[in-house]
Amino acid sequence: MRSFIFLQDRGWRRSVATAAFGWSFWGFFAAAAAFGLICWAVRGGDVVALALREDVELLVGLAPRVLVALSIASLIWVMLPRDRVSALVGRKSGVRGLVIATVAGTITPGGPSSAYSLLAVMGAAGADRGALIAYITAWATLGMQRILIWDVPFMGSEFAILRFLVSLLLPVLAGLIARRLPFALQIKDAKAPEREA
Repeated sequence: MRSFIFLQDRGWRRSVATAAFGWSFWGFFAAAAAFGLICWAVRGGDVVALALREDVELLVGLAPRVLVALSIASLIWVMLPRDRVSALVGRKSGVRGLVIATVAGTITPGGPSSAYSLLAVMGAAGADRGALIAYITAWATLGMQRILIWDVPFMGSEFAILRFLVSLLLPVLAGLIARRLPFALQIKDAKAPEREA
């Protein structure tokens, strides 16, 4: 169990707590408390209690899914074959590279921290700008975690399938447009000099 020795590090635990309960958390907490007081004043305590009960039910329903999605994102991060990324989604990969980037974006679980971390790794490993745009567009529009966690529970499976189908070509189209635009995209990598995507 030496791999989990970092859990005993007080500095690591403090940095995680600081990141989790930073200014944005307290800002959202203050806004929620203010809206709760307004709701109490306008609609009464029973409505606030009902809203809090529904919040707890939503949290209990989503927490396991979010935990699993973040675990998968971490595993993908350590298993990503960085040396092969350039061959799969580099400048010479054509439409095939855009399709690969679209599939990768679609199956990338987690929120922006995992998606943009993988995007940065892909960019530093040699992915071209079209593939980067296709990846992040697919993550935003076709992401399976979004479909399973948000679309199906809130809107139903018919809506989720419809949204997926009408959005299917958007990432590849966005990647093709990105490749045609006359911009020089500079990718920054801490371990290597800047390169153009």
